[in-house]
Amino acid sequence: MELHPIIEFTTAHTAQIGELILGIQQKEFGIPITIEEQPDLGKIPTFYQVNQGNFWVALEQGNVIGTIGLLDIGNRQAALRKMFVDRRYRGKDHGVGQALLEKLIDWAREKKFKEIFLGTSPLLPAARRFYEKNAFVEVQKEQLPPAFPIVHVDTIFYSLSLDS
Repeated sequence: MELHPIIEFTTAHTAQIGELILGIQQKEFGIPITIEEQPDLGKIPTFYQVNQGNFWVALEQGNVIGTIGLLDIGNRQAALRKMFVDRRYRGKDHGVGQALLEKLIDWAREKKFKEIFLGTSPLLPAARRFYEKNAFVEVQKEQLPPAFPIVHVDTIFYSLSLDS
């Protein structure tokens, strides 16, 4: 398995993050979403890197190949958002997605979160399998905390309990 550094977001990564995420959403999966519908991508420091939240990027020779964000939604709960990995770096051989998720979960445990929630699209069955393999349990939309930010393209939701 290759090792790719995972570091906390800096503003130097902003343009590459937008290109990676939109490329995956629009071109690869045909998800009808624009950069304007994702204003958080233009304000990562003030959206994700506040309270106990954070945002990380995986790099290959200085280029962004993966992203993941943890949004603090209060009440020791968080939203996992913007988990994307360049198609060339997906799968067990690379371990980029797994490393990003483990970084986020380790951070969440360290910061004493009790639950992580996420939303995904039915157009992403591999993402669903990945989350389920990592102990996320599907929940109904009505079970989400009131502060959870729902993205209009997401209709499937998951929760991970961190209470041990």
